[in-house]
Amino acid sequence: MSDLSQIVDSLENRISKLLHRSDVLRKTNADLQQELTSLRKQKQEILQDINTWKEKYETLKTANAMLGSDQYKRETKLKINALVRELDHCIAQISE
Repeated sequence: MSDLSQIVDSLENRISKLLHRSDVLRKTNADLQQELTSLRKQKQEILQDINTWKEKYETLKTANAMLGSDQYKRETKLKINALVRELDHCIAQISE
């Protein structure tokens, strides 16, 4: 009978340890899920910032081209030609 009692005690001890380990793992999992959600949100914000900076860069590049920067002479000429064509088109529409 003593052996049976020891076996039961041993099983109870193991089950208790397993339940505790399960609780710890659940808590760790919940913490990791929260961290993952936070990191995904942070990633999304960074991607939005990157897009904003890309737009600002393109705007600055266009402004430099419009101002006749030596670096963007070709682009400046193309922009001016596009604007002249657009003005011609508008004038033609008004004249009709």
